[in-house]
Amino acid sequence: MADRAQALVQRLPELEADAIVVTSLVNVRYLTGFTGSSGLVVIGPQTRVFATDFRYREQSAAEVDSGFDRRIVTTDLLDEVGDALPAGPLTIAFEDGTMTVRDHARLAETLGDRVSLVPAGSPVQELRAVKAPDEVRRIAAAAELADAALRDIMAQGLVGRTELEVAQTLERAMLDRGAQAASFQSIVAAGPHGALPHAQPRDAAIDAGELVVVDWGARLDGYCSDCTRTLATGDLTDEAHAGYELVREAQLAGLAAIRPRAGGRDVDAAAREVIEKAGHGEHFGHGLGHGVGLEVHEAPRLSWRSDSVLADGNIVTVEPGVYLPGRFGVRIEDLVHVTDAGAEILTGVPKELITVG
Repeated sequence: MADRAQALVQRLPELEADAIVVTSLVNVRYLTGFTGSSGLVVIGPQTRVFATDFRYREQSAAEVDSGFDRRIVTTDLLDEVGDALPAGPLTIAFEDGTMTVRDHARLAETLGDRVSLVPAGSPVQELRAVKAPDEVRRIAAAAELADAALRDIMAQGLVGRTELEVAQTLERAMLDRGAQAASFQSIVAAGPHGALPHAQPRDAAIDAGELVVVDWGARLDGYCSDCTRTLATGDLTDEAHAGYELVREAQLAGLAAIRPRAGGRDVDAAAREVIEKAGHGEHFGHGLGHGVGLEVHEAPRLSWRSDSVLADGNIVTVEPGVYLPGRFGVRIEDLVHVTDAGAEILTGVPKELITVG
C-alpha cells in the first residue's frame, strides 16, 4: 500500500498539485486496504491521512495500512481535509470524475482561500490498471471459481429451464463456492434474446436447438472476474453455427494482438476486421474489451475510440460479438493478463462450441 501512495505522490507534479484528496471508495480501498463505506484519504509528499467515522473505528484499525495517519471524525469527512494539510497556500487535486458538485462546493468552502482546487483526472484508476502479482492471483482465483460454477450449471442442463432460473442458479453456485458476490448481474439470453448485448434474463424457457449467451463473473477477495460463453442446446442452423465460428475467429485474432505497448484501438481493430470482412460489421457495435480488477469495468479500454496503450500487468477482457436481431447473438469473452509473452488467458472454459442439453 505504501508503494501505491508513493506512486500517486510521483504524479503530483504533472497535476501541478501539492497533494490530492481521494474520495472514491474503490480508490480508497486500493490505496489503504479499507473496505468500508465511509472514508477518504489525503496524500502528499509528507502526508498520508485516512479519515472515516465512528462506525469503522475497529474495522479501519484492522484494515488500513500502517503508513497512514488514521483519524476518526465526528463531522463531515471533508472537514478533515484542511487539518490534514500543511500550512501555507496550497494547490490540492481532487477526483473530478467521482466527486459531486455538492462535495466540491463543501470542500472549497471548508478549505477557504488558502487552497486552490484543481481537477486530477483519473490518476488512481491509471495506477490500478497495472496489476501487482498478488492482484493477478486474486483475479485468476475469481475466474477459476466462476468457471467451476458454470461447469456446475452445464452439468445440470439448460433445455426447459428459464433464463432467470439458470442465471440465479449460476450466481448461487458462485456464492456456494466462496464468492463474495457476482461481479455483475449475470446474463443468460437464449435464441433471439441473445441478440441483445446486455439482455436481462427472462422467465422464459430455453428451447432445444438454439444458442444461449452466458455472461457471468465472480467477486472474490474484492476482485472481479468476467467471462462470456455462448452455448448450443442442440443442432443449430447453418447460419447460427457460422456466426459462432466467425466470432471465435475474431476473438482469437484479438487475443493474438494482445501485447505490451499495443494500442487499445489496434487490438480492437484486429478482431473487428475479421467480423467486418464477413459482412457483419454493423452487428458488432460495442468495444472489444475493458480492464477488470476491483471493478468489473475499469482501465484500459479496447475500442475504436480508445487512446489506451497496453502495459505488462494489465488485465483486460477480449469479447467480440455478433448480434442478429430476431435471430441470435454470439459473444465469446476471455479474461486476459497482458504479459511480455502476450496474452495469458485466465478463463478456462473451452471456446469450441459446447452443446448442453
